[in-house]
Amino acid sequence: MTNTIDPLLAHPGQELSANAETARTTLQGMWAVRLFEEAVDSLFARGLMHGTMHLSIGQEASAIGASAALRATDFITSTHRGHGHCIGKGADLTRMMAELLAKQTGYCRGRGGSMHIADAATGNLGANGIVAGGIPIAAGAALAQKMQGKDNVVMCFFGDGATNEGAFHEAVNLAAIWQLPVVFVCENNKYGMSFSTEKSMHVEHVADRAAAYGIPGVRVEGNDADAMYLVCQEAVDRARSGNGPTLVESVTYRWKGHSKSDKNLYRTKEEIEEWRAKDPIVQFENKVIERGVLTREDVDAIAAITRDKIRVAIQEATTAPDSDPAELLSSVFRAVQA
Repeated sequence: MTNTIDPLLAHPGQELSANAETARTTLQGMWAVRLFEEAVDSLFARGLMHGTMHLSIGQEASAIGASAALRATDFITSTHRGHGHCIGKGADLTRMMAELLAKQTGYCRGRGGSMHIADAATGNLGANGIVAGGIPIAAGAALAQKMQGKDNVVMCFFGDGATNEGAFHEAVNLAAIWQLPVVFVCENNKYGMSFSTEKSMHVEHVADRAAAYGIPGVRVEGNDADAMYLVCQEAVDRARSGNGPTLVESVTYRWKGHSKSDKNLYRTKEEIEEWRAKDPIVQFENKVIERGVLTREDVDAIAAITRDKIRVAIQEATTAPDSDPAELLSSVFRAVQA
């Protein structure tokens, strides 16, 4: 039995909030990310989940809005803060939760955990615990699609800190030279771990860096699902038509710390509250209600239905068999000596 979010069939050139169908599935996707993250936060706090985690609460519109521009046959690469990207690309909530709980039914049989979920069936080439680690992979996947004569696109998610890594510059340069079908989406949440972008870059915006490679650079309000979709749709269309990559800078914010051990000593409560007031889910709900696309009862029902899906994910994942230590080396390449 699958436990997924309904696929979003967006209408080209039209905002996600423009009609009931896309508004409903957009809200469902954002609520799935928010509630999944809150559930994970609670499970860690109660000692029921181990390892580490990097939550994207507050960044829901960025992941869901960008993902809406993709086809089912397109690909993504993700980051250590990648639960939202996985959900946006169609991951099963129960299998995701099982992976974090180190269960045999998880996407990687409980071996990858939060930072390494991959799902080839939905085009998710994997989250990555290495900062900027997914960017060269995305360029390589895009090259493969081009060499095979396919029109699939790769969307590469990464954070602002990744743009200071050599892998970013090398991969973007290569993609630009070879006009690869890849869209680079930088989710700029203002901090690379605990270091502000104001101190880590000499350019004002991440999108400014696109000029060095001769590709478009676009800065967008990452807490606006409509804006994210429209910008990413244009970038995806450009890549799909053979005109090469685009660098999209999604300006957003994470409400929680970098990871579960972050005490948030580098930013003020006032700053966090200022961004919480820009809640992307509330913004989208208010917009569709004001436009008469959905009613308050509609949006409340969407949240309730999605909450039930998360409950099912927790229940089914918790009762699944633990990952089997006897199979630990079954996926590890070992040379056989003669």
